[in-house]
Amino acid sequence: MKISKLNKNIFFKGLLPLAILISLVFAPPKAFAEIAETEINGDLMNASSEFLRDLDFETWQLVAYKSPFYEDKLILRVIGYPGNLRIDHPTSLQVDSGRKQWLLDDTTLLNVELANDGRQAAAEFDLNELINNIDKNRPLRLSLLGVFSELPVPPFVVKEWRSLN
Repeated sequence: MKISKLNKNIFFKGLLPLAILISLVFAPPKAFAEIAETEINGDLMNASSEFLRDLDFETWQLVAYKSPFYEDKLILRVIGYPGNLRIDHPTSLQVDSGRKQWLLDDTTLLNVELANDGRQAAAEFDLNELINNIDKNRPLRLSLLGVFSELPVPPFVVKEWRSLN
């Protein structure tokens, strides 16, 4: 049975959308994360900066950077939006990943700029313990008592944080 040229064109044109759909399902586009120079405490430094939503659909900015003020420790700054949310200090940040759990120390009051900020909508945490104890870019769930109950962090953000260390 011979297929005419016209039938071949119709056949292949019909397969093209199907081929594209299959390639997107089995090889989805990757989210590329990047480390960029960011102004923190008046200085430019390499940092990972991502906006994420908690389970209540509130937006948070997570900025991870190596701080020269804390012996080059990796610091995670959590910033609430809008700026009318107040975070009491010290408050440990709970991090869960599967059966593992960490409590990150609040270092906010050691940062003079944040300690004197009347909005109190940002907090900083020592991220070193977490990063030194994970060996894969796994999803995390952050909880900050009285602020948010669960903020999912995707693996590509964890990869950014690990690359800063």
